[in-house]
Amino acid sequence: MPNLPPENLYAYSGGFLGPGRQARRIRRILSLAGLAIRIGFPGKGDGVAVWGHAKRAARGEWVAARRGAQLLRLEDAFLRSLFPGRSGEPTLGLLIDGQGAHYDPATPSDIETLLATNPLDDHALLERARLGMARLKALQLSKYAAHDPDLSAPPPGYVLVVDQVRGDASLTQGGLDGPLSPHLFRDMLVQAQLDFPGARIIIRTHPETQNGHRQGHFTPADAAEDHITLLSDPISPWELLEGALAVYTVSSQLGFEAIFAGHKPRVFGLPFYAGWGLTLDQTPHPRRRRKLTRAQLFAGAMLLYPTWYDPCRDRLCTFEDALDHLEAQTRAWREDRHGYIALNMRLWKRAHLRAFFGRWKKLRFAKTPCTQQPVLVWGMADGPAHAIRIEDGFLRSRGLGADLTPPLSLVADDLGIYYDPTTHSRFEALIAAPLPPGGEARATALVERIRAQRLSKYNLDHALPDLPQGHRILVPGQVEDDASIRLGAGTIRTNLALLAETRRRNPDAQILYKPHPDVEAGLRPGAIPPSEALRHADLVLEQADPAQLLAHVDAVWTMTSTMGFEALLREVPVTTFGAPFYAGWGLTCDLGAVPARRTARPSLAALAHAALIAYPRYFDPVSRLPCPPEVAVERLSDHSSSRPPSLRLLAKLQGLFASYAPLWR
Repeated sequence: MPNLPPENLYAYSGGFLGPGRQARRIRRILSLAGLAIRIGFPGKGDGVAVWGHAKRAARGEWVAARRGAQLLRLEDAFLRSLFPGRSGEPTLGLLIDGQGAHYDPATPSDIETLLATNPLDDHALLERARLGMARLKALQLSKYAAHDPDLSAPPPGYVLVVDQVRGDASLTQGGLDGPLSPHLFRDMLVQAQLDFPGARIIIRTHPETQNGHRQGHFTPADAAEDHITLLSDPISPWELLEGALAVYTVSSQLGFEAIFAGHKPRVFGLPFYAGWGLTLDQTPHPRRRRKLTRAQLFAGAMLLYPTWYDPCRDRLCTFEDALDHLEAQTRAWREDRHGYIALNMRLWKRAHLRAFFGRWKKLRFAKTPCTQQPVLVWGMADGPAHAIRIEDGFLRSRGLGADLTPPLSLVADDLGIYYDPTTHSRFEALIAAPLPPGGEARATALVERIRAQRLSKYNLDHALPDLPQGHRILVPGQVEDDASIRLGAGTIRTNLALLAETRRRNPDAQILYKPHPDVEAGLRPGAIPPSEALRHADLVLEQADPAQLLAHVDAVWTMTSTMGFEALLREVPVTTFGAPFYAGWGLTCDLGAVPARRTARPSLAALAHAALIAYPRYFDPVSRLPCPPEVAVERLSDHSSSRPPSLRLLAKLQGLFASYAPLWR
């Protein structure tokens, strides 16, 4: 973004003024950056916005020149979206350049000036850059992130030659397009064969060529020889780069990403990333003399140059926040792109299931599988052996599921389900896997926010009574027909038995019994008469807020309650009699049998990462978009996640028919 933004900004093309999603997104980003678009003619001190060197930019250039206004050239940021702009999906960020365009070597641009003059030596900035590079690779994210995860790169040991679309701005502005353009690309292909005699050559086409929208420079005729392959499949660029011996490009952004994959690409044009000592340049750049490290290039191009936007929070943001959003968006697309059949789902759940799983392909509801699409079932309901089991996440809502409050998070497990210790689950696989780059720090920060905001699974906001003095043990009651009890409890399987055994083992403690909210509401079984509970407990805490309560107890004793996990997040010691998902990893005192396969010894941050970041998916009720867990925490904190009025009414009716629970559960 220019150092001295203009007083007013004017534009003269539909790309800025139109009704489409991209135009609206551009206007919103500019407005948040203090550059709201106006209609009319600029004066001195004002600015004119144009889209790069597009054909329609000429009108804005003419107006700016005639009126003495500053010209701002805009382009998509280098991490844009799932799909190319032609899909209609709006960008995650803008490049707002007051000098030129990053791909035009004829004149300096803001990014060239930044890379040439900024010290780029701040330790924290460079650490962010290193982590950003590692996260992009680990998440397999690039400018357009919709790569098919089921496709693999060819066997390693090939030379990667990158095609581009005809008329690409980095070619036209670099003087590389026109009648000689095909020859330049074929010369590059010949050079790759001369440099690596006998090697396999993979020509990677552009995503818009793959989709049939624009024409590239290579055709099947260029792959007539056996050792040359024209690859149009949507394979992750990071996988292609991983197996490549070398990378050849004219000016593609894939050359930029190749640098961070460890390559020194051979570059035949003059893109923004060439000339800094990180590429083999066919044509030396006339101005660039500085040598940069990969981290410095990334810091300038991805952290400092773009203006990033957070669609969920509707605000400008850091690269990291934009990356978190694209990660959530991409994960949802990769998992849901084939669509699902959801079996025997309750009517009240269907709307939010569509929101979670039907964004890219319609979610169909049925009683039996009727297509080859993946099958969703709720919890332990009957379904085919290959069914994906879904359940509420651990940061669910502000209100009870039994009250029909829609969830902000759901888990979808293709191996089992987290509360069933009799079989392996996706959660256990995540626990056993190494943390991704930055995972521990992210999980630690998320837990700190959860603790600071006093959040729990349901967030009921009930006040606490005065608590007795002494060593306080919290015993959370559970729904006694809950699947986690049926599948994961040991010999102690009722709330009364849990209370009695806790008292027997802790005769001098102050035992606090908290009934489960669904049981208190009369919606699920597991109630203990107060007189019976007080035979073993010192206090029965009705409608107490778990998050507040956990700050005032010294230990939690439980069968399989999720409150044990919430206690661990607050570093409260937990004793289990069953085999909940958080037991058996060395973080709890386990008095029941836990699966022998749980041999991993994760840190508390690793457990939190698996349970709160890697396992569940989140849906933002405000923007109606897939979102990262940090956004869900904000929604729960600011009460913007409550159920809609229709479900409030249904919940009241449900209370009248509690004995007919199977109708609504």
